[in-house]
Amino acid sequence: MVDVTGKERSDRRAVAQLVVEMCSATARQLERGELPGGDVLALARGAALFAAKRTADLLPLCHPLLLDEVTVEIGVGVDRVEVTVSVEARDRTGVEMEALTAATAAGLTIYAACASVDRSLSIDGLTVLDKSGGRSGRWHRSADGTVHHTAT
Repeated sequence: MVDVTGKERSDRRAVAQLVVEMCSATARQLERGELPGGDVLALARGAALFAAKRTADLLPLCHPLLLDEVTVEIGVGVDRVEVTVSVEARDRTGVEMEALTAATAAGLTIYAACASVDRSLSIDGLTVLDKSGGRSGRWHRSADGTVHHTAT
């Protein structure tokens, strides 16, 4: 693990996103809560929250952080589900891993719930969309994939 004892605590924020691709019939079932297992979207939100809080237990080089806020947004489209997770903390290190882990847990929960009815599933595009706080400033990924940096 990186030694962060000399770093000042600062407001940190990271936003991660992924997409679960599926056939349109599965997306409709998911949105209506008609899949086996009930309200899969609520389960996915819960999995994301749990994963964000337990990231340091899952990833050996991550510092345990006291998270201030975790926001999970799940949007169901015609043939996809977009998961976006925002994590905030006031700490000495960033929260990108927590956001990525949370988005992954939500995506895997959706995948597991849909796998029995849809063999075309895929999880794509796991990425950090935005990161701010700390010495490195703000990093933002545009819709076209371009990364923009603003120094602090």
